[in-house]
Parts: sequence; structure tokens; C-alpha cells
Amino acid sequence: MVYTRKYLKRPDTVLSYLDFGGSGEPLIALHGHMNEGLFARGLASSLAGEYRIIALDQRGHGESEQPAGYENDRYVDDLLALLKHLGLDRVILLGHSLGGVVAYRMAARRPELVTALIIEDIGAAVNDDLSFVLNWPQRMPTKEALVEAMGRLGPAFAYSMREYEDGWGLPFVPEDMVTSQKLLNGDHWKDWLATDCPALLLHGTSSSCLSFEMAEDMAARRPNTKLVHIEAGHAIHFDNPVRYLEEVTRFLQSLGTAD
Repeated sequence: MVYTRKYLKRPDTVLSYLDFGGSGEPLIALHGHMNEGLFARGLASSLAGEYRIIALDQRGHGESEQPAGYENDRYVDDLLALLKHLGLDRVILLGHSLGGVVAYRMAARRPELVTALIIEDIGAAVNDDLSFVLNWPQRMPTKEALVEAMGRLGPAFAYSMREYEDGWGLPFVPEDMVTSQKLLNGDHWKDWLATDCPALLLHGTSSSCLSFEMAEDMAARRPNTKLVHIEAGHAIHFDNPVRYLEEVTRFLQSLGTAD
């Protein structure tokens, strides 16, 4: 998938983002912890020409630099800065995990900027622990060795693995991910319920991050929210990409915004 990598300077870091092009309505894709903007490459390929897909490497991830802090408000401020930088006044926000919280908190803060929300497998209350990443190897001699060392999660992160001077690794600092998750944990129900723009909530039926009960509650309590349960784990876009793209496309078509 062809894209242009661009950069945006922030007060405490430099952000990188991918512009996949397209002349339609802008859709901003926000990845979860330990991922990067390239997670949206399948989405961009599927929607090529219909939407302008822009995927941010959130602070401390991918090609974005290590920042001074990971408070969730800083993530939201980064997104606001990106929209201002791009001159966008109305966007669709798609977010997975961390990115989902950033998306619906952004909508709560600036509802006039958000046309619709697509939230992939994250709750209105979050209580997760990423300390397992501290056990992952920092460097391995080959990409294959790193995938194997990471066990069942290795294949899902293979796309973002990079070769550094001292071996193959991942584009984040493990300790930072643990810190960021701790700062994300908490009750975000007020922000989730603050808006009523159209929203698609995708729940992975085998997810350890979003329970069936919370997903149902989120959809029941927030107007204009469509809930879809998909046979997948937390990373629906990786575990079940065909169904993921089908549901996202169907939702976007229901908005009547595609060219």
C-alpha cells in the first residue's frame, strides 16, 4: 500500500503519521499500545479512493519519538494538533484499544470535529496490565527469532518489527508501554456517553480486554451506537480481517459519506 510518511513537531516529542491518500472524507486511524500507524494498511487498501486515510504513530510508537509523558490527555492533544496541522474540521475517527479511548475522548472534548466513531475492542472503563512486555527480548538476531520469542503474540507484531544496528526489535520502549497503560486505566464512562454521533463498537468474542457484558452495556447506554460481536481476540483487525473490513465498510456506507 502506497503512503507518504510525514512529521509533526509537538512540545515534548515529534509525531510521525502516514497519509495513504484518497480524495474522500478524512478518516483518522489510531492504533493501540505497542502498535503503529501501519496497522491501518489493510483498511487503507480496502477503502482506497473512497476516504482519505491518515494513520498516526501515537507518541512513543513507531517512528514517533519518545515523549516526556504518556498521560491520556496528551494523546488527545496530539490528535487535535494533527487535525489542526492538516486543516481538517470534520473527521471520522477509528481507534483500536488505546486509540479507541483517544477517539471517544476526543469526541467528548470536541464533538463538532467528529463525524462518527469506530471503536475496536476497548471499554468505557479500562483496567489492563501490559507488564508482560517487559519479558519480551529487546533484540534478536533475526525477525523470525523475535516472532518466535514473543510466542502467540509474535505474528501479530511481525509487521512492525525493525532491524536496528544491534538486531531486530520493536519500535517502542517496553517500560513506557506499561506506564502508558497504567495512565489509561480508569473510568471513562463520562466521555463515552458525552456524544451521540454515529458509532460502531466492535467486540472480539475472545477478547481479554473488553467483556461481552461491558460491550452490551456501552451500546445500550449510548445513542446511535451499533455493536457487532466478531469471532476474534482483542486485535480484531488481525484475527479476523475480512469480517473487520466488512463491518467497517458497512458502517461507513450507512453514513452516506463515501464517494
